[in-house]
Amino acid sequence: MKLGMLDQSPIPAGQTAREALVASARLAQLGEELGYTRYWIAEHHDLQGLASSVPEVMLGYIGAQTKSIRIGSGAVLLPHYRPYKVAETYNLLATLFPGRIDIGIGRAPGGSAEATTALSGRFLEEVWKLPDSIRELLHFLHGDFPEDHLYAKVKAAPVPDIPPEPWLLGTSGKSAKLAAELGISYAFGQFMSDKNGADLLRMYHESFQGGRGARPQSLLTVSVICAETAERAEEIAASSLLWRVLQAKGEGSGVPSIEEAKLYPYSPEEQSMVQQMKESMLIGDPQTVKKQLLSLREASGADEMMMVTITHDFADRLQSYRLLARELL
Repeated sequence: MKLGMLDQSPIPAGQTAREALVASARLAQLGEELGYTRYWIAEHHDLQGLASSVPEVMLGYIGAQTKSIRIGSGAVLLPHYRPYKVAETYNLLATLFPGRIDIGIGRAPGGSAEATTALSGRFLEEVWKLPDSIRELLHFLHGDFPEDHLYAKVKAAPVPDIPPEPWLLGTSGKSAKLAAELGISYAFGQFMSDKNGADLLRMYHESFQGGRGARPQSLLTVSVICAETAERAEEIAASSLLWRVLQAKGEGSGVPSIEEAKLYPYSPEEQSMVQQMKESMLIGDPQTVKKQLLSLREASGADEMMMVTITHDFADRLQSYRLLARELL
């Protein structure tokens, strides 16, 4: 099975953003050592407890400390940016790290309404234009604008020997259809969607329209916490679950400790929220999580399973990825 990593650069309570970003590089190095296919880092803006606001900077930092694992954005939130600048940025990365760069494309704001306004000022307008913006980005990446186009002679320099591989990231049928129509790879974020990712990935593969020699390629991203025993996995997951409860209330900052999670006085509503979140996560010992991942892959037809794992203790996060590599790679 192909396995990938999605990293949101979470900041554990009591630690700094710098420590979280250095840990992200170590996570990518571990992925490379264990045989993971790719490592993506997310983009968030002024969200408490998350350190990565500029993935392209982190990719330069991480690329310089790894040798073979594919690295990319999960995702570039394209409505905030002009396609030409995005193409230049990722072409430069692909020049530095040949054959290793993915460019995940998303449409989410990635932060509060105020942060969104500060970034672009016209986010909603740009969201409606997203299909055209992606098409423009693809033309810049492949240098194939029509001869009569305004940008026909504009190069997104430096032009790498191997272009970045574009992926569309989404959580709905709309994004799956767009990826198929554009003929690009598709990543479904099951960890942040209540839609049936298996159904949507099958729809993507069945309706894929080849372009530029591309073939359909998909991955399914799930939230995973794996430990030596099911009991230990549940214990570790408690801090991540509490963090999401506190985020929903606009409280807290970094990922709380396991001890804090054990002592937290959950209200009935919060207990219900935790149970709902757990239903969309894979939590357990290696054999249990392995079976769940294999089942999801079979149901969806995904070419790759990508995992996002958030824990308070970085060692627990590394161990989760390590245990699953032993089972599946």
